[in-house]
Amino acid sequence: MSSLEKGRTNSEDEASPELHSPERRALEKKLLRKIDLRMSILIVIYILNYIDRNNAAAARNRGLTTDLKLTGQQFPTLLSILYVGYIIMQIPSNMFLNYLGRPSIYLPCCMIIWGTISALTGITKNFVGALLTRFFLGFVEAAFFPGALFLLSKWYKRDEIGLRTAILYCGNIISNAFGSLMASGILAGMNGKLGHAAWRWLFYIEGALTIFVATCAIFILPDFPTTSKWLTPEERALALLRMKEDAGVGDQNETEQGGPLHGLWLALSDWRVWWLAFALTAQVVALSFNAFFPTLSATLGFNPTVTLLLCAPPFAISALAAFLLAQHSDKVGERCYHMVSSFVLGIVGFIIAISTMNTAARYVSLFLMAQQYAGFVVMYAWMSNSFPRPPSKRAVALALMNAFSQLGNVAGYVWPTNWGPSYRNSYAICIACSGTTVVMCVIFRQVLISENRKLDKEEEEQGVKTKGFRYIL
Repeated sequence: MSSLEKGRTNSEDEASPELHSPERRALEKKLLRKIDLRMSILIVIYILNYIDRNNAAAARNRGLTTDLKLTGQQFPTLLSILYVGYIIMQIPSNMFLNYLGRPSIYLPCCMIIWGTISALTGITKNFVGALLTRFFLGFVEAAFFPGALFLLSKWYKRDEIGLRTAILYCGNIISNAFGSLMASGILAGMNGKLGHAAWRWLFYIEGALTIFVATCAIFILPDFPTTSKWLTPEERALALLRMKEDAGVGDQNETEQGGPLHGLWLALSDWRVWWLAFALTAQVVALSFNAFFPTLSATLGFNPTVTLLLCAPPFAISALAAFLLAQHSDKVGERCYHMVSSFVLGIVGFIIAISTMNTAARYVSLFLMAQQYAGFVVMYAWMSNSFPRPPSKRAVALALMNAFSQLGNVAGYVWPTNWGPSYRNSYAICIACSGTTVVMCVIFRQVLISENRKLDKEEEEQGVKTKGFRYIL
């Protein structure tokens, strides 16, 4: 591990004396407000990203399987094939984004393409047609989430990124609630309109909405600090200085060596990247209930419309939990135990679901399962914190970990219909996977403690009085 990656601070690199001046604080507050306003479009994009990805689950029992004549494992295949393209494209996409430096152009253009593909799903006539649209949908959607994580890491300090990651990921969580409500309204009111089935209208309307928001995002989404034109020279200098102060070394050319593929090699050769990738994958399998949430809600015994409406409250509470947990995690500078507490609560929810078919108890278990996304959000912030420099490595590391974790979705055939309505075997698999994530995170925390001790020792030997970069535990 290089000293550049560790971000050690020498005496000449210490923050300037104006760091806590009233003028500096006022300018920084103004800068953060401007950044936050522009970044807020990411929440809307993420909502649509997940709605376009998961609308097949809402359409499943409203004519999609019948009209496309799906049998056996064909519907689970439609859900899983999306993640093949999603996995393939993430790393090259983030590498290209880091090289291009223009997320305001790249991400919205990808969004326009996936909105078009999503809408085209509505005209498919058979399994093969739907399979192709789902594959290419994942291929293009791959650009957004790792790209958004990387974009956040270029603007926010370590004690700011947890909350911002949570706010971004709330787009995912809200989409589970808002997406179900939107689907319920479209499926209930558009059946037969202009001769098209309601499930086809679901893809038409949501795809068109995605294209509209993408067009707006071109004019709103920020680029990187060095390429954003809406910053004043003073604000740009402060944005770059903030990142240098946070990690003890700059976020631009100061840490880049060896060409565009050097970051790829640094990420691939770091075992810690793979360790977190495996931990994240295990948790993705534990969260695989998400794609089948309407099916699990249906086991409560209500009609299809009520079933979709019941999907909203668990994820609304989950969004609130994610916001509060990430905010507290930033405030106290701790990640691991915040994550673990959320995952353990989720395990309790799985155990309740295994233990009873009581309607009230099973609905409570859905709330406990859904709140695991709060810990999942903190985990993403921990990943960003753990690989600070160089940016090319961070771009690949974030994409690699997220892409690899999607194998949990490809392998997520853990909710077969013949295991319902109790789905005890499915819940048992989720317990095992979430427990694995908890153990791996605790071990990784001990590794970071050891790394921080090494940094303490090196600074003591060098006579450095002011502490430099330390990994967040």
